[in-house]
Order: sequence, then structure tokens, then C-alpha cells
Amino acid sequence: MAKKSKFISHKNNHKLQDIGRKIIDFMNKNSTRVFNYKQLSEGIGYTNPRQREQVIQSLHKLQSEDRIKEVEKGKYAVNLKIKGTHTGTIDFNQAGNAYISVEGLEDDIFVHSKNVKDAMQGDKVLVVTYNFKGKKMEGSVLEVLERKKTEFVGTLQYIEHKDFGFVVSDRKSFSTDIFVKKPNFNGAVHGDKVVVKMTGWYEGEKNPEGEIVTVLGTPGEHETEIHSILADYGLPYHFPEEVQHAADGIDRTIQEAEVQKRWDMRDVLTFTIDPHDAKDFDDALSIRQLENGNWEVGVHIADVSYYVTPDSIIDKEAYQRATSVYLVDRVVPMLPEILSNDVCSLRPNEDKFTFSAVFELSDEAQVVKQWFGRTVIHSDRRFSYEEAQERIETKEGDLAQEINTLDRLAKILRAERIRNGAITFDRSEVRFNLDENNEPIGVYFKVSKDSNHLIEEFMLLANRKVSEFISLTRKFEPTRNTFIYRIHDDPDPAKLEALKEFVGTFGYKMNLANSKKTTESMNSLLKSVQGKPEENMIETLAMRSMSKAVYSTDPIGHYGLGFEYYTHFTSPIRRYPDLIAHRLLQHYLDGGKSPNKNEVEEKAKHCSAMERLAADAERDSIKFMQVKFMEKHLGEVFHGVISGVAEFGFWVQIPENGAEGLIKLRDLTDDSYMYEAKSHSVYGTRHGKVFQLGDKVQIKVMKANLIQKQLDFKIVE
Repeated sequence: MAKKSKFISHKNNHKLQDIGRKIIDFMNKNSTRVFNYKQLSEGIGYTNPRQREQVIQSLHKLQSEDRIKEVEKGKYAVNLKIKGTHTGTIDFNQAGNAYISVEGLEDDIFVHSKNVKDAMQGDKVLVVTYNFKGKKMEGSVLEVLERKKTEFVGTLQYIEHKDFGFVVSDRKSFSTDIFVKKPNFNGAVHGDKVVVKMTGWYEGEKNPEGEIVTVLGTPGEHETEIHSILADYGLPYHFPEEVQHAADGIDRTIQEAEVQKRWDMRDVLTFTIDPHDAKDFDDALSIRQLENGNWEVGVHIADVSYYVTPDSIIDKEAYQRATSVYLVDRVVPMLPEILSNDVCSLRPNEDKFTFSAVFELSDEAQVVKQWFGRTVIHSDRRFSYEEAQERIETKEGDLAQEINTLDRLAKILRAERIRNGAITFDRSEVRFNLDENNEPIGVYFKVSKDSNHLIEEFMLLANRKVSEFISLTRKFEPTRNTFIYRIHDDPDPAKLEALKEFVGTFGYKMNLANSKKTTESMNSLLKSVQGKPEENMIETLAMRSMSKAVYSTDPIGHYGLGFEYYTHFTSPIRRYPDLIAHRLLQHYLDGGKSPNKNEVEEKAKHCSAMERLAADAERDSIKFMQVKFMEKHLGEVFHGVISGVAEFGFWVQIPENGAEGLIKLRDLTDDSYMYEAKSHSVYGTRHGKVFQLGDKVQIKVMKANLIQKQLDFKIVE
């Protein structure tokens, strides 16, 4: 009986903590105001008498913790005078310690594993800071303000002869196992990979409690691991039934009444160039020579906004997803397949509604005129990149003349872009040849050639000119119209200095005197390392010195492309920001006033976050497939290049297949090795042997862990 009473106490305390979090979050958004308990109840949606009583109890608790203050009888305000506290996002390392990033603080706050309380990876937390023994600022988590996620992927470990088990996460950064009672196994058995939902973490308990919501299958199996990646990142593979039903009901006929509202360009030569296995065709190019000798080039983009209207059930689902996710063996689309691969896709020999940027270009690729608006087109031919490249190289084949004209214009545009400060990152991407069972039977690298650059340059032109059209007047003065931009901030000077110092050890020089000199020397560096053993490593470090590109309503420019104004307009089938750009452009073409900036900014932040999440999922799927491929090569010896160095070991990448494995320092038995961050190296304390980033080494493949997506290598002399 006493045990049951204790459980109820924990439950009630947890409930008050949860209400307290909601109250603080609401008050922080209105930190200059005071509230009575009724206003706070309304603010957090607690309106019935029982809920209001709980709000009053939470207010007493928050006041006793000095989190709020009673400014006058019955009226409360958030306590802004609590010293040494910050709100930030927690990030765990493999040792269980954590760092908390706080907006406005230059350095992250270190939190020892014993002081993380009940925080989990990615949670928003309140942390109190202090200086420990004169070292850098450290902290302790006071409270979890907001959970990043409540569902986690792991393996069920059932305790035999007991009525409970634990779900152990595959991720080393996950700080704790989740306790699950046997009635909440929901069909899972010992050893199953599962999705577990955390139902509570009561004060004083070592582990959170949860229930299993999905059984994924046997760890290590292909389908299990791919679905684990999707579940881990909260990516839904299937569309809800009502969304699919709405998509199936879309009228896909080309109505004459709608055609009359558009520029009919069906008689202009138009074609697509895409990967050979593509199913969704976002963009097409048209070309014809005008009587004055100039070229009319149309960049035609699938008019998704015509079919997907704001706040419709399809639109809401697309916004939540924000992007299509490209795993090694499948696509998780932003839009239902009927839209992405059929209705909106610019398939050959079909009339399609498009949103177009049409340019009149001189023979020197100068933009003489431009036009933006809705069109209807008819794609005459579908090219793969390989087919287009063949026409560029041989000057033969159907439409070879048109493709070579576009290639010539694109090369002029690219050269001008580089002169104006663009950085030419052109990294090859690893791809896999899969058999009918999705087993990797080969690895190859996707390399950009002229046909890829052709499409890239005209997409960049459209994105830039659409952005400038909305952002600048005819006199090139800012309009301050609300728009969604793709921005890329200037790189961190400290990171550039570190890059300069490091590449200097290889004999490369960089001039960081000003922005122009920096981009020139960066391009020179990237060109100089091509074909060298250190190419991939230096390209990786160069990219790490850059800021991350994001979506924003503030047009601060795109450093990497050298553009003052830039947006994403050319892929609305797979990117929600492009759909936002289409809607805003049409709004301005119709004479509309500038909409609410905050609403667009909120959408931009969501899309940026989902893009990062998708990139992480894609990277995990590649790691999984690389480990799977290397399983067949256990015990074999390869030549590799050191691609990363850390306190506990270093990574070696095999150039021929891109696989990367870890060599732990504890496995180097010939000496005691120490890590030196400045030189990206480890060195033997007795014999002085050094392993440095970029060094060539010979390794043996020792272990392939499919669950942790990790390869272990051993140095072979």
C-alpha cells in the first residue's frame, strides 16, 4: 500500500513539474507582464476547476523555488533576477558528459554526467553555472523545460523471471536506458529493435519509464535498420490515410480556363535533364533563338502551389515534413507519390502547369530581359545527365546543338559567379549499387560534370533573379518585402585561421586579408588539392570552416555562392521553402502587400531544422550501407587516409569506397599516445611516432557493427 502511495506522489509531483514548465514557458514569452492564476490557466489551456487547482499548486511550487515572484497579492511575474542561470540545448558526448549551447554565449557550458539530472539529448534545459577550480564555466541542469523527443529507438533487454525490461539505445550519446513493464512490451521479445515512448521520469528514479509502441524487427537486418533510422529521426514513411485520399482526389486535367490565365509555351522546345533513376522532375529548360540573335531560356518549375493550397490537409503534411529525405535505398517524399511522381512531375510528352523564370540572354550570357509568372509547357524529351554529357562531349545526337548552346552560356555564368566571389565546392558523393534484396554489391562516386553544372547554373540564375525581383526596386533599392531567403553567413575567422595554419603544413598558402582574397585563395586551394591524397580531408576541413546555410527572412546574402540575394525556388516537389517562395512571388505579382514577417520566419526556422534532420538521417543510412558493404571484407587490408582525430582515437577513410573506420588509441600497444588538437594529431610519448590528419596508413578491417553503424580498423605496419 505504501509503495502505491509513493507512486501516486511521484505522479502528482511530475504533473506539477509539467504544469510548471508550461507556466514558465508562457511567462517567458511575456516576461514584462504580470498574471493572476486565471490568466495563467487560460494561457496554458488549463480551464476546468480541477486543472486550475493544479495551476495554483504549481504556482506555489515555482514561488518556493524562486522561479517566479508575487509582485502583488495574487499576481505573478517571472523572476528575471535569478543569477547564473541560462536556458539552452543539451548535447551529450559518448562519455555521458554534456555541453549546453546558449544563444548569446560564446562558449558552450560543460555539464558533468552526474549533474545532467533527467535531461536527454537535444532537450531544452535550465542550467545554473559556476566556475570550478578556476577552469572554464561549468554547470548543472536544474530542470528540463522542453523535451526534444519522447519516442526513442533501441533494443529490448528482458530481465528473465522478472516482469520488466529495459530498452537500450543504439546511440552512445543517449544517457540512460528506459524501464518498461512487461504488460507494456506490446508483443516485443528480448533482443527486438523497438520504438519506445517515454511516459514519465519521476523524481528520484534512476531511469525513465516507457511503453513500446512499435516493434521494428531483428537488429542488423536491412529493413529493421532502415526503419530504425526513420523512426529515430521521427520521419514518417507512410502518409496518413486522409492525406493520401485528398491527393488521389486531385483533378489532374489541364483545364482550358486555367491555360488562358498562363503564358502558353507548349510550342517552345523544352526538355528535362535529371539523374537516370529520377522519378520526380521538378525543373525543365526551354530554349529558342530570338530574331535579334539573343537566346530565350526558360527555367520551368513544377507549379505545386496550383495543386497544394495553403492550410489544406496536403499542405499541412508537407509543411511538417518540410523536405523529401533521400536514404540509400528509398525516398521518403514530402508530397504523396501521385503528386511528386505524376501530377506535378514534368514528365516527357505531357502538358504541365509550371511557374517559370524566362530570360532573354545575350550571346555573352548577359540578362537583357526577364519575366516571372505561371506557364503551361510540354516537355519534348527527357535526358539523363549521362545522355546530356555525351552530347556535350561528342557534339552529336538529338538536340546536341541546343544542349551545347546552354552549356556554353552556363560556363560563362559559372565563370562570372566565381569572379564575383563564389567558392567552388564540388565534392563527389558516395553511391551504392544494390541488388534486388538491397544488398550493396558495389560502391561508386557521383561526380559533377558539365551536364550537372549546366542545370546548376540555370537553377542558380532563377533562384537569384527571383530573389532580386522581390527584394529590389528598379533603382536597385531594398523593397523590404517579406520573403524567404537561402542565406549563408560569413565563415568564422578563427576557423579560417586554423584551416590556413593546418594546410600550411602541406605546403598550401591562404590569403585571408579580405573577403575577396579569402575566396580566391579558397578556390585556389580546392583546385590545388584535386587528385592529391589529402584532397578529401582538406575539402572536409574547408567545408567545416564555413557557416551552415539556412532559411531566413533576413537577406544577409549567400557567402558560398557570392550572391547578395538568393532563394530556393526550383524544387517545390521536394522542398517546402520553394513552395513558400512560389506563393510569395505570386502574391507580389498580384500586387499584394508584404505579409507578416514573423510568420514566414517561423516557417523558415522549421524548414531549416527539418533539413538538418533529413541530412543526418541520410548520413546514417550511408554509414549503415558502408558498414554492410565492408562486412564482406573483414580481415582484409586496405590503404587509407587519416580523416579525423579525437582524444580517444582517429578515423581512417578508404579512398576507393569512402568507408571510414575507427582506430582506438587503447588498441595502439607500441606506445602511449596523446591527442594534440592544434595539429589534428596523436603522438607517442616514448617513441614520438605521430599519426596526423591526412597521413596515409595501412589498415585491416577488424569489426563491422551494423547496429552502431561503426567500423573498427587496426593499423598494419
